[in-house]
Amino acid sequence: MTELNKLTIADARDAMRKGDLTSAELTDACLDAIEGADALGAFVHNTPDLAREQAKAADARIQAGDAPDMCGIPLGIKDLFCTKGVPSQAASRILEGFTPEYESTVSQNLLDNGTIMLGKLNMDEFAMGSSNETSCYGNAVNPWRRGNEDTALTPGGSSGGSASAVAADLCLGATGTDTGGSIRQPAAFTGITGIKPTYGRCSRWGVVAFASSLDQAGPMTKSVRDAAIMLEAMCGHDAKDSTSADLAVPNFEAMLTGDIKGKKIGIPKEYRMDGMPDEIEALWAKGADMLRDAGAEIVDISLPHTKYALPAYYVIAPAEASSNLARYDGVKYGHRATLEAGDGINDMYEKTRAEGFGSEVQRRVMVGTYVLSAGFYDAYYNRARRVRTLIKKDFDDVFAQGVDAILTPATPSAAFGLGEMKNADPVKMYLNDVFTVTVNLAGLPGIAIPAGLDAQGLPLGLQLIGRPWEEGDLLNIAHEVEARAGFVAKPNKWW
Repeated sequence: MTELNKLTIADARDAMRKGDLTSAELTDACLDAIEGADALGAFVHNTPDLAREQAKAADARIQAGDAPDMCGIPLGIKDLFCTKGVPSQAASRILEGFTPEYESTVSQNLLDNGTIMLGKLNMDEFAMGSSNETSCYGNAVNPWRRGNEDTALTPGGSSGGSASAVAADLCLGATGTDTGGSIRQPAAFTGITGIKPTYGRCSRWGVVAFASSLDQAGPMTKSVRDAAIMLEAMCGHDAKDSTSADLAVPNFEAMLTGDIKGKKIGIPKEYRMDGMPDEIEALWAKGADMLRDAGAEIVDISLPHTKYALPAYYVIAPAEASSNLARYDGVKYGHRATLEAGDGINDMYEKTRAEGFGSEVQRRVMVGTYVLSAGFYDAYYNRARRVRTLIKKDFDDVFAQGVDAILTPATPSAAFGLGEMKNADPVKMYLNDVFTVTVNLAGLPGIAIPAGLDAQGLPLGLQLIGRPWEEGDLLNIAHEVEARAGFVAKPNKWW
């Protein structure tokens, strides 16, 4: 076997069970790939010694014959997940030097399944961004290029390092988090699969909080089957997270039957945005045709409050961020500013936060503090919460009509160049989440699947939105779209 790092999780699992491959060999192949990929900026804390130690233990477990599906699989972990003894900075200067003494529940679940941690992955600071340009480590870079251009493209955000690493075959899968599209948008920009499960399906304990009522962890992989295998290992009830659902986790891979005859797929008219590129419109129509050919029924639906989703999201998310980020003050851990004689505790707070938080985080904290302040709480925050309830009701009404899943574009464009939106109105950057934020506001599962290339050879993705807790059904529909789209393109190696 050559280029082991290019294997899917499913193929690597099967090869290791047959004895054709060891986890140690697979891990070394990934570590070699990472070593030569500094130009991508994907891995920010490498753990090669730990990875080799874990691979050795995984091989022993596989030989003993009691290994779970994910045993021996090398993964990258987003820097938002706390990992015991390994720096966990959320890509922020304010958490410089923070090394947790505990493991997040999701990463612990993966370790219990015998996975290998290759290192920590780049991301937008505190998961705030859609382009991975707000990281204290510098930009993560998309392995894809436009035609013959050398322009560095965004891998999307906030899980940009995860998307870049999986697309470039530096790891077989990666963890991501999704607060408003941060798994699905980068997956679409890099030609990989990313699923955000139902809110509460994966524990948030040990994941650095951005917006607690919206954050959800999920896998980023090379195929829908891999997403099903990895998601099962990540999920499970956790008493340490009060929002964790006490529900049995099904065998998602076993639900990939490919049979979607009679499924009702909704096409929301409100997602037809002004100025949407023709290529996105054509891809959406092609996705509907593929599902129709597979025996699904395509129906037009209405989600009337969609136009209010972005404004509501950009009130609720910053408000929760303002509350969550108040804990970073230079007192207990992380960065602390150097004080001058006569400085008091308020000076320490102000200087530490000014030095530790980047401009996008500062912007969102200020917006969030403003909308929560006396006199504006009802006008902004409470109104946004009421809009959120209406958005959730839109989906509930559609599902009550027998719709099994909803098909939309994943992003309003292909990946754009790093720096192209840097000095633009921040709202233009926020529009990247236009198709994804509704899913977080309603707490629903959503998946992005690569389905085609644009005229410049860049990947474009489709999004499927499912019923709550029915990730298995959603993955099965996505599996059929994937099979019919036949997307096998890979970026040409330039790094």
